Amino acid sequence: MIKNVSIYFLIISLLVLYTGCGEFRKIQKSDDWKLKYDASLKYYEQKDYYRAVILFDQIMPYIRGSAEAELIQYYYAYAHYYQKQYLLASHYFKNFFDTYNRSDYAEEAYYMYGYSLYKQSPIYNLEQSSTTEAIGAIQMFLNRYPSSEYREEATNIQAELRLKLEKKAFENAKLYFTLGELNSSLITLENFSKDFPDSELAEDASYLLVQASYKFAKESIPSKQKERYYDCIEHYEEFIDNYPESKYMKDIQNYYSNSINQIEKLTEDTL
Repeated sequence: MIKNVSIYFLIISLLVLYTGCGEFRKIQKSDDWKLKYDASLKYYEQKDYYRAVILFDQIMPYIRGSAEAELIQYYYAYAHYYQKQYLLASHYFKNFFDTYNRSDYAEEAYYMYGYSLYKQSPIYNLEQSSTTEAIGAIQMFLNRYPSSEYREEATNIQAELRLKLEKKAFENAKLYFTLGELNSSLITLENFSKDFPDSELAEDASYLLVQASYKFAKESIPSKQKERYYDCIEHYEEFIDNYPESKYMKDIQNYYSNSINQIEKLTEDTL
């Protein structure tokens, strides 16, 4: 009995699907753009974004410059967004704003341009060019609409995106340090300090800078060691000025003391 009921519902479902496909094909082949326009809105409202986009593509050449075109292009961008085609969605939201910057939807479209790029942004340990682009788009939105209802959310998103870049840069520096590529680690850490002075990772990065500079000095040729131990001491002094209560204080004192001892030894050796 249960098996028969299941087969019955399967048959009904297939018939409904077949009927729906047949109806869509008729609309798709029609030369009546108004029929397609009404159908595309219906599919969109039913969250059938795939079919809606197909019809949107067909009717847009016929409605360009009309009142209907604004709404269709607005829905067109959202239809891609809802299908998780975020890069395309960002392009279409930006295109909508550029075309209809006086529209009632303009502010929302500009926000969604940045938000779609945010959704496209990968986890921090992957390549982050889309994250950088998203930060720029969100900043342009905030500059253009400083009193927007989306301001708080946009600010939070921007902070989240910046944290990804901070993590990426810091993890790169740690990787260079682990691999023994100390010069690359030092350059990355110094750039980190310039680019992200207020980062929540700033203390960890500053500590790693002392570690890397000490190890770099220790592994250098004798003629370069003294100068590089002085660099380590300079980084140490910057660290204790900025983080006098740091959890790393005991360890960092050892790098300072060892650097002083090494400088004294190198000085004695040259006498």
